[in-house]
Amino acid sequence: MNFDLSDDQKMLAEQANKLLAEVSTPDRLRQLIDEKADYDQVLWQNLAELGFLGAAIPEEFGGIGMSAMELAVVAEEVGRYNAAIPFVSSVVQAAKIIELAGTQKQKETWLPRIASGEIIATLSTHEGAGDMQSPPLPQCRLDSNGLSGKKLPVADGHYAHLAVVTCQHQGKLALALVDLTQDGIQKTQLSSFDELRPFAQLSFDQTPAELLELDDCDSQQALYKTLNYAAAIIALEQIGGTETCLYMARDYSLERQIFGRKLGSYQAIKHKLAQVYVKLEIARSNAMYATWCLANNASDTGEAIAVSRLSALDAFETAARENLQVHGGIGYTFEANCHFYYRRERLLAGLLGGKSLWSDKLINAVKAA
Repeated sequence: MNFDLSDDQKMLAEQANKLLAEVSTPDRLRQLIDEKADYDQVLWQNLAELGFLGAAIPEEFGGIGMSAMELAVVAEEVGRYNAAIPFVSSVVQAAKIIELAGTQKQKETWLPRIASGEIIATLSTHEGAGDMQSPPLPQCRLDSNGLSGKKLPVADGHYAHLAVVTCQHQGKLALALVDLTQDGIQKTQLSSFDELRPFAQLSFDQTPAELLELDDCDSQQALYKTLNYAAAIIALEQIGGTETCLYMARDYSLERQIFGRKLGSYQAIKHKLAQVYVKLEIARSNAMYATWCLANNASDTGEAIAVSRLSALDAFETAARENLQVHGGIGYTFEANCHFYYRRERLLAGLLGGKSLWSDKLINAVKAA
């Protein structure tokens, strides 16, 4: 494969970068936090108008029909500017699982509305703390009376319009489509470490829901493919954040004077930045290969995604921490920009399971190969 982007992909990245650089500024992020805004509605609408929300949704369902690689290009720019939008929830996870598991009618009903930004969707799989490697059947149940149970944490759940909910139906794992705008759903916003990515608890009590009827695969397969797909895309978001942290630390080290010398002239600082750069480049090549595997249905897609997830976790964690260290005490203040990326790094590190889970996934995939 070619590890460089095509001309079209570079143009897509430039367009996304231009928009996000203009709208998703640090001052704008602080404003959203102060206003306790759910998300950046202006940016979301701009992304919708430019077609970014439907980048990977098939053309027949209102999208552009690009591959995972193009969506990953957009995700990298989202991560670079720490955008306060439900990109992963709606565009990556919810849209993908509906595409994989929905009937033609369900796809025609919901995917165009997600692509246009008319609605925000989310995927709800958790019911509190639990083992993500071998989760039990959900306690949330769907029967003739409707959907009953609780889901938490649900990303963007308190303001989303639609949720795909994992549930138990006739003793088996199932997926239910729930219109979150209807009455009778209790929504409780939870405290989030990253104030720009909120979570909620959703409580259902015989709530009308529609079973996501599967065409080509069962619920477990659809869920597995969606979470792997999300991990590959999120890896590029982490890489965007990693690169911003690296440049932020570099720029500060070239401005800060200490003992009559620029901070960046000290060898210890050079080593820190060099280490982050090496991890960034390794993570980028792994992520590019993983998205290429997704786009081309490669035989080693599972292994590639696990490697991509692990290297992106390592790179972003190192970059966010070293960025704080290079800035020193000022880096821990709200006025500095370091905390945006440290909070996002911590959130993304646990969003789909941590290093131990993905290490186990990689080991199991290699054994099965």
